[in-house]
Amino acid sequence: MMNTHDISTAKDPGLRASMVAMQRAAALARQTAIQTETHVVIMEDEEIVRVSADELRQIATQGKSA
Repeated sequence: MMNTHDISTAKDPGLRASMVAMQRAAALARQTAIQTETHVVIMEDEEIVRVSADELRQIATQGKSA
């Protein structure tokens, strides 16, 4: 399994850019969940976690990422 550091130093430019693309997609998913009052599902410490729109709003105001 590759970590973020490995991806950022990959020879393939598409692979290097994929981390930024995934971060943009995650931010858009969080924004959509807030707008539609739905949850997002994430992996946290090898556990599946549902994060509500209210929790996402709170995280956003604290400047953290889910």
